[in-house]
Amino acid sequence: MTKHINNQGQRTDPRTNEDLFHTALTNTDEDTAWEAISVLHLQGGRDAFERARTLCASGDAHEQRVGANILGQVGMPADAFREEAVVALLEMLAHAQEPAALNTIAIALGHRRDPRAIEPLLRLKNYPDERVRFGVVFGLMCHEDERAIQTLIELSADPTTDVRDWATFGLGSQIDSDSPAIRAALLARLVDEDATTSGEAMVGLARRDDQRVVEPLLANLEAGWWGSLLLEAAIAIGDPRLYPALVRLREEHKDEQDGWPFSMLEEAIEKCRPSSPA
Repeated sequence: MTKHINNQGQRTDPRTNEDLFHTALTNTDEDTAWEAISVLHLQGGRDAFERARTLCASGDAHEQRVGANILGQVGMPADAFREEAVVALLEMLAHAQEPAALNTIAIALGHRRDPRAIEPLLRLKNYPDERVRFGVVFGLMCHEDERAIQTLIELSADPTTDVRDWATFGLGSQIDSDSPAIRAALLARLVDEDATTSGEAMVGLARRDDQRVVEPLLANLEAGWWGSLLLEAAIAIGDPRLYPALVRLREEHKDEQDGWPFSMLEEAIEKCRPSSPA
């Protein structure tokens, strides 16, 4: 699952809503089914919302999940049907028991970003199934609420990599809140065994201008690691101590200048370039 929160694109698809629902419900290829759902999000309108709400009341678990997936973003990016969708999803959450359903509903609520979802999601933070805990993380991201933040702090130390990664992303990049507790959680993830989680922690600390990120970031750059998260952190912190390592990376990869993330490397070099002496 890529780290984007809302689908902001626009498209025109010649298929009818009926065709799209049929594909979403019956196609066994997950990517194809999700492509149909994405079209419904953007152009399905009231008809898609009503059809999805009917699916949410179905006795079939698969139909319920498809319905929730559609309710989460139908009417985006204008956030149409928000109130009705949140009410329906909260009702589902109150009665769902199957982990896959709880995961889907929590993620759908995360797309709607409604504070009414916080309290019921908190009650699921220690759920034994990792899919549900992941849903809790996604559902709570972007909320500048102390309860949500504390839960993300707790789940940033979860035994499951995806849960830790997304909780760290939520703390580091999806909120502007800053506190010793948030920074401590991000610092703890700098040594995470998962490189993406560690990178998210670096970005979060750099966004808060926490100088403790500079040495581990420099160590990674000097070792030749220069993925987009490390470069994003370098851009955010803009520390001249990183400049020699960044320039060295540019020289070592000069034959890859047309490739991504080389443009980020150039930006990081400029951000970290030492000021000329007065």
